[in-house]
Amino acid sequence: MATLSAYPNTNTNTKTNTNTNFLSPTDQSNHDRESIPPMQNHPSAEPDSDANPNFHSPLLDPPDSVPTAVAPSSLLHLSFNQDHGCFAAGTDHGFRIYNCDPFREIFRRDFDRGGGIGVVEMLFRCNILALVGGGPDPQYPPNKVMIWDDHQSRCISELSFRSEVRSVRLRRDRIIVVLEQKIFVYNFVDLKLLHQIETIANPKGLCAVSQGAGSLVLVCPGLQKGQVRVEHYASKRTKFIMAHDSRIACFALSQDGQLLATASTKGTLVRIYNTIDGSLLQEVRRGADRAEIYSLAFSSNAQWLAVSSDKGTVHVFSLKNSAGSPGTTQSRSTSEPVVSSHSSLSFIKGVLPKYFSSEWSVAQFRLVEGSQYLVAFGHQKNTVVILGIDGRKGLKVVIDIMECSFYRCQFDPVNGGEMTQLEYHNFLKPEAAF
Repeated sequence: MATLSAYPNTNTNTKTNTNTNFLSPTDQSNHDRESIPPMQNHPSAEPDSDANPNFHSPLLDPPDSVPTAVAPSSLLHLSFNQDHGCFAAGTDHGFRIYNCDPFREIFRRDFDRGGGIGVVEMLFRCNILALVGGGPDPQYPPNKVMIWDDHQSRCISELSFRSEVRSVRLRRDRIIVVLEQKIFVYNFVDLKLLHQIETIANPKGLCAVSQGAGSLVLVCPGLQKGQVRVEHYASKRTKFIMAHDSRIACFALSQDGQLLATASTKGTLVRIYNTIDGSLLQEVRRGADRAEIYSLAFSSNAQWLAVSSDKGTVHVFSLKNSAGSPGTTQSRSTSEPVVSSHSSLSFIKGVLPKYFSSEWSVAQFRLVEGSQYLVAFGHQKNTVVILGIDGRKGLKVVIDIMECSFYRCQFDPVNGGEMTQLEYHNFLKPEAAF
């Protein structure tokens, strides 16, 4: 059960860079369509009795003195926004927003007291974000979702729960909150609860939502190992797919919600399903050894699928034309034939094990094995954006910042092979700390 609260218009104690708005004036003029209707206020409610007592309210007065020297930031969270044009980093002192092309830090909030932010969910490029406290000294209790309006420089509302929030997903019309074994779907404007979903234990907070102009499609773990649940809200239909024999490790939706890519804890195969009827459309092979899949991403036209894992290689797979989402998949030009991704031994399919007839990646980019990488497709044609994290503890605990890396690479859809690195940057470096 969740409770709702709204804050009075009181400034929070934060430090920010010179860019006081979420976007530059030029960016804002280009993204006016990203704005959403104003949210309605709600009567205040007392925090849950089991809330973490070690949080710092944004309404407290500033301390008498603030230390001039602060230890370098530690990373708590990293994620792309809905169109992969930006990404957000939550640290033990606040959060930062970066643009992907060109790469630059466009915004930051550093809190004077506490400040740990364990979840930062952007809403495209607008001024609204969802924040959840995290780390050893959280800015907000980790059982609350704080709706932050950066135009007002304050939290304008909150959703409070009886257990920790694992993740948040935003659409222009919905807020989706993921707990360990339950998911709540809210209307964005008035925070009205629309749906509750029970799931199997979901410590990673796995959940994906469509971002197209059509109705919401939501994917989450089912109630059985290896099962995913697909909610089609327009047709009010629920589809269960037994995607894998092992537990689900990662999944991703195409923007229109019609294609679903899944990977299990085994990490050797990735399967692509039609979310409408649950049929298996394609199966591609990352490798033969077990691996932890960190992220999956469709290109905007659902022609390509990118995969990252702890093996240190980012793979790009070609998706079949028949598997494309109607109305979004663009037919490949005859002047750009795609390199064959089948094993050279596929002629003996049915004689030797399935491994030899597997579909392999078209392009690869090799990085340091053991580090974590998040992957997305860039806005330029045939480009991939990779966020690298040096640290092996996982994003649900603090990673001491040694280096966070940004890569932009280009792949050849005709000849395949190794991707070409176009751009590389370090971010969240100690010398850049506040």
